[in-house]
Amino acid sequence: MLRAGAAVAGLGLLAHVAPGAAAGERPASETDSTGAAAASGFLVGRGIGDATGEVAEVGMMGYGRVDQQAEGLHTRLRARAFVVADETAPGDRVLLVVVDAGMIFDSVRQAVLRGLAERYGDLYTARNVMLTATHTHCGPGGHSHHLLYNLTTLGFHQKTFDAITRGILDAAGRAHDDLAPSRLTLTHGELHNASVNRSREAFDRNPADIRDHFPDAIDPQTTLLRIERGGRLAGAVNWFPTHNTSMSGDNRLISADNKGYAAYHWEREVEHADYLADATPDVVTAFAQTNAGDMSPNLDLKPPTTPADFARTHANGLRQYEAAAAQLDRTGARLTGGVDARVVFVDLSNVTVRPEFTGDGRAHRTAKAALGASMAAGSTEDGPAFPGFQEGENPLWDAVSDSVLYTASPELRDAQSPKDIFVPIGEMNRVHPWVQELVPVQLMRIGGLHLIGIPGEVTIGAGLRLRRTVAEILAADVENVLVAGYANAYFHYLTTPEEYDAQAYEGGSTLFGRWQLPALQQVVQRLAVALRDGAAVTPGATPPDLSDKALSLQPPVVVDVPQPGRSFGDVLTQPGTSCRPGDRVTAVFAGAHPSNDLHRGGTYLRVERLDGGTWVTVADDGDWSTAFRWERDGIAASKVTITWDVPQGARQGSHRIRYFGDAKRLTGGVGAFTGTTRTFDVSG
Repeated sequence: MLRAGAAVAGLGLLAHVAPGAAAGERPASETDSTGAAAASGFLVGRGIGDATGEVAEVGMMGYGRVDQQAEGLHTRLRARAFVVADETAPGDRVLLVVVDAGMIFDSVRQAVLRGLAERYGDLYTARNVMLTATHTHCGPGGHSHHLLYNLTTLGFHQKTFDAITRGILDAAGRAHDDLAPSRLTLTHGELHNASVNRSREAFDRNPADIRDHFPDAIDPQTTLLRIERGGRLAGAVNWFPTHNTSMSGDNRLISADNKGYAAYHWEREVEHADYLADATPDVVTAFAQTNAGDMSPNLDLKPPTTPADFARTHANGLRQYEAAAAQLDRTGARLTGGVDARVVFVDLSNVTVRPEFTGDGRAHRTAKAALGASMAAGSTEDGPAFPGFQEGENPLWDAVSDSVLYTASPELRDAQSPKDIFVPIGEMNRVHPWVQELVPVQLMRIGGLHLIGIPGEVTIGAGLRLRRTVAEILAADVENVLVAGYANAYFHYLTTPEEYDAQAYEGGSTLFGRWQLPALQQVVQRLAVALRDGAAVTPGATPPDLSDKALSLQPPVVVDVPQPGRSFGDVLTQPGTSCRPGDRVTAVFAGAHPSNDLHRGGTYLRVERLDGGTWVTVADDGDWSTAFRWERDGIAASKVTITWDVPQGARQGSHRIRYFGDAKRLTGGVGAFTGTTRTFDVSG
């Protein structure tokens, strides 16, 4: 199983101001007479899509807890896409997507590539499309075709799968249509109070070249790819390694967690984006993952509780935003040189690793996937898993492995020892697809920025070795070579062999054994050589379509009925008549099951203010200040509770809350309805 307020908006605005320039502007020398970016070298497009799946009665993905069933929505999950094309040869392009999701599963990758092919032919393919996840643990699960990841969700959820894939395709389509001359600048900074190493004992086993590179056992590098048009900020992608687990396993509301808040804060609270509008916002920002495998946002090395985790999420996301926005005024490196990409598919259960990568002068092989007992223990710093297991040694499973499995197979011992094998899940693949073994590994170049697409959770030590492997071949600075983790598929963790020997949670979750990192170094070396030489690579066999093997056990919504004597949308509990900033306004409605219509691209709620005789929206269900909670009331009735935390600076006047629901009839049809509270006054 997997385991896994605040500064004012003015601070963000100030971060845009260069000396002697208005907010968001650059010196006139950087633009031509028309205001367009002068000799940009790139065409860049930006897009956002709503990727929010089911928000009720669906298992949440990440903590591996059967009891963590969604009960509503705090923040919508979004896909943010960026197309970067060579201005002189627009057919040479790459597409980078960052989506608020726990993982990118191969099921999603295949569906997205099919959708792109239907729209654009062979313009976007597995070679030049990189799909990455922020790794929130509070998104809906059930969107994999591999059984292991659907155990806590009662199988596959088609509605959630469709929401994620369509959200990505919407974002990609908008980015495609948004292509325009743009200037790209790469900057770096450091952030030291947003991550901590949750497996320090394992990290300290690394040799001095890794420990000296990370003296605090964290990777503090925060990297910003800045997109400018006409001298103004148009978008940004930030990479910083920390787990997206500020929200706890006790939380029951769908949430984009700390990286989602960082992007929301920049786009919505600083740049005032309207997510419900059809147009792409003026500024699109994404906070992407890199080698975050052993990086926790829980600085006290304890998982938070609910509702304290909301404040932690806000604080951590704000720190990531501030570190990124602080780089806007740095000169940085202007990117030139076009784009390129390579991808290969590797059967990680069967790789012969050459001596130059193993470190002991001998060749070794990877093995069939196996789950370690320490994986079942979970990462205790972010949320423990099963009782009876612990990180490190597990005597029972150690005895089973040594006396049975490793005795019967010396080859397995060489690959997997000292792992205490809990489940030989690779062997179970022979009966049904449990985990993915044939995975994509990608290398993408945007000017002088290189992204290594790894389909899993890479520790900072393992990431450094991959980065150095690529940097040496391409004669690049290692700070400009990043691991793009959680990319294109999912194979759990990747540690150094030294970290693997500690068999902490990350080592127990490194499925293919001690030589998995050297095997991937061997692969990325091949990709880097091909990229350097302008040579093609043979991708190899691609993973099969497993959609016909997905199991779905979740019962559907049968019928909705209102409470006796009530109609859908009736207000069961009205808000108070007045409130002030800092107060929480609460309303309870006679509702229906939210899975009847996911309102993708829309909202389940609006907070409205009366302005000159017209009701205007001041918040919706994608805002940090609102929460949408659903609960059953009897057998077929539902209660929907909507809360609004009145922000500081909220305008005075008459307000109301509206709820938008959809009820399933016994005949099978779904009908929309609304509910509206009485008005209440916000005073200063």
